[in-house]
Amino acid sequence: MPSIGVKLYSVFFKFMLKHRLQGRFQNPDSDVGGGNFGVTSRPEEETAAAANPSFTDGVATKDIHIDTSTSVSVRIFLPDTCLQFSETLNKSLSRVARSDPNLNVLRRNSHGSSNNNVSSNNGVTVKRFQNQDNYRRNSYGCSSDDVGLKSENGIYRGYNPMGNNFRKLPVMLQFHGGGFVSGSNDSESNDFFCRRIAKLCDVIVLAVGYRLAPEHKYPAAYKDGLKVLHWLVKQSNLAGCSKSLGSQRGSGGDLRKSDGQWHITDAFGASMVEPWLAAHGDPSRCVLLGVSCGGNIADYVARKALEAGKLLDPVKVVAQVLMYPFFIGSVPTHSEIKLANSYFYDKAMSILAWKLFLSEEEFNLDHPAANPLVADREGPPLKLMPPTLTVVAEHDWMRDRAIAYSEELRKVNVDAPVLDYKDAVHEFATLDMLLKTPQAQACAEDIAIWVKKYISLRGHEFSY
Repeated sequence: MPSIGVKLYSVFFKFMLKHRLQGRFQNPDSDVGGGNFGVTSRPEEETAAAANPSFTDGVATKDIHIDTSTSVSVRIFLPDTCLQFSETLNKSLSRVARSDPNLNVLRRNSHGSSNNNVSSNNGVTVKRFQNQDNYRRNSYGCSSDDVGLKSENGIYRGYNPMGNNFRKLPVMLQFHGGGFVSGSNDSESNDFFCRRIAKLCDVIVLAVGYRLAPEHKYPAAYKDGLKVLHWLVKQSNLAGCSKSLGSQRGSGGDLRKSDGQWHITDAFGASMVEPWLAAHGDPSRCVLLGVSCGGNIADYVARKALEAGKLLDPVKVVAQVLMYPFFIGSVPTHSEIKLANSYFYDKAMSILAWKLFLSEEEFNLDHPAANPLVADREGPPLKLMPPTLTVVAEHDWMRDRAIAYSEELRKVNVDAPVLDYKDAVHEFATLDMLLKTPQAQACAEDIAIWVKKYISLRGHEFSY
């Protein structure tokens, strides 16, 4: 059973949550309070963590407003390992190179080649390294002579480097919880969780700040999640164009030079390329992670990514993680009956949140946004879904439907394991009070172990 402290905090949490949800029902202006712009956070309900572009605790962060017509934003979490590489692996490769002198002459580079000593023969490009100690290939895609990109005050500049020797990290889109009506991507709890995931999974985390209900009802939050995925595609293509146009400055592209680099700029002279993603992001290894209602958004984005197919190139969703997803249905499951009055988010308050999120005309517990197993749900067949890890808690009334969805995925041969945590409650790994518990840390580590199966570079996969 959960501890006494958790039980007491749950009583207080549910009282405050009920007061807030009922207050939004009683406020007649709440449905139009945000206009088209909308709101992505509620400062009166939770404390925001300031962005910090220096690697003070191993992760640098910054906020980006990606859409001028709405309030949609992302917070980027960049681990400092993007500037490092494995010294142990480098030493092992040195031993291999000494044992086989031929490896010092020609060495394949899976992350592209620089402009140094490149020759071409019949369409085949060969790179010859003059200094094998500085340009030795490793599984991280970087070299030991990568220049320091920190300014004197420790802030990471992160411009788009001319060479390709910087470490490329997978990109993870993270969708926070809050029942579609609260929560934010820059809250202290979400900031702590994303930093932990960025370090454990060794990925660049993009925490999505989507518009909240009731100011913006369905499908605003779902479309905002998809909008961020499309923004990532645009950034990937702009980064490629910036490099190619930089080498052909007479081609008519609108370029500006800063920090020795050439950037595609807008009408105001600002660079359109996000430098951290351009320098270190690998969009071909994209993972979706959703917490509670964010799991619903992640699943929707995964389906839309499948429908788009190659239109999203070079972005490819390789896996998704659903942490206690906010699923529900008109026919109650065993856990929905037994645990209806469970800790933190009971079923009655969750239904209130769905009523705030869905319009009166659309409200239905079997709505495709709420129930992933409805027969008439549109989208690609389940067998095409990416590998899906589902996290559930013992004392969470939503657990049975999440497990049922995972079982349906496994029936069509999708890798869809379930991590079931004993004595755990809904949001046990992401709620502010529970973030620093051993169980929350263990959950993040378990997620990292599974995710790394799908984001490790080919030839350097870990064994589990």
